[in-house]
Amino acid sequence: MKSHLLLALLVLGFADSSIAATYPWPEIPGDTVVVEHPDGFPLTRAESDETLLDIARRFSLGQTEIVRLNQDLDRWLVKKDEVVRLPNRRVLPDTPHEGIVLNISEYRMYFYPPAQSGMPRQVMSFAHGVGRQDWKTPLGLTKVAKKVKDPSWHPPESIRREHAAMGDPLPEVVPPGPHNPLGAYALHLALPGEYRIHGTDIDKIFGIGMQITHGCVRMYPEDIEQLYNLVPVGTPVRIVQQQIKAGWLDNRLFIEVHPDLEGGETTYNQRYESAMTVIANANNGQVPPEFNKDVLKKALTDQDGDPVAIYERLPPMPEFEEDIGLKEAAAPAAPVQKTPPASPLPKASSSGYYQGPPVARKTSGSF
Repeated sequence: MKSHLLLALLVLGFADSSIAATYPWPEIPGDTVVVEHPDGFPLTRAESDETLLDIARRFSLGQTEIVRLNQDLDRWLVKKDEVVRLPNRRVLPDTPHEGIVLNISEYRMYFYPPAQSGMPRQVMSFAHGVGRQDWKTPLGLTKVAKKVKDPSWHPPESIRREHAAMGDPLPEVVPPGPHNPLGAYALHLALPGEYRIHGTDIDKIFGIGMQITHGCVRMYPEDIEQLYNLVPVGTPVRIVQQQIKAGWLDNRLFIEVHPDLEGGETTYNQRYESAMTVIANANNGQVPPEFNKDVLKKALTDQDGDPVAIYERLPPMPEFEEDIGLKEAAAPAAPVQKTPPASPLPKASSSGYYQGPPVARKTSGSF
């Protein structure tokens, strides 16, 4: 779906607009890993000499995410026709699958549109920025309390003092317009203080996918406009911090590990202990007996946010499903290869995605 929409936008000349990722719901009940392009390995080529951040915006990705996936590229200069890797799979956060879920550890939002009769269920995902170490985005369950188009910004006194100390005094009111830090749309959250999900001004567009706000959640202008028009007042919003996620897809268990947030650094041993808990939770309280420990170690070390499979179970035999109560017979997995051997890069399709083998990788705020 996204590839066809991307092609249409390119033809119309709107290549600079980001497109929210839309994922079909997994086919197997209980699976929680979603895949955007099941038939292709998502790579793209730089259209001209540009930055990784330019490419990130086109695909609704955050800065941290695209840099982690392309650690051998210069974020400030990607030359024309250089290959850039894009994400394809995501493990859904361990929350109820409803409303809006913000996982600040991955700078990512998941929106679960209400199910419609006769329509396949989907998940939408957007990049966002979160609160700095000294202005943390609050965690917990809340809801959309109010929606405002073209908001004015009234900087809190604490933020005005901070800016004045830096030689950048703020007015008491910033009117709507291109330099308003709230952008053109704002969703107010039912939390103490002025917390919002909002857009951004033209000067801070590349802060998406970073710890950069005074506690609010900042989105690309195109993404907040789309979200604003989709969610009604009262929509539940869950804000979580899940650095490590685990979930099933087609009888394979995936682990997804994101970088430490600034001010919340962890050791390898701490991440390993957390991973064991997350894996057990995803596997009915049990850690699989013989998962691929080498793959897990690499994921916990790289922390690149790329879901990798660490275990494969045998699916239930159809003739015995009723007798065994749909319980799967587990078996050790063969070692999982993160990428197949390198091969020549195939020609790009018109959608901008490559349909052949992958390229080998190196091992209380207000804005």
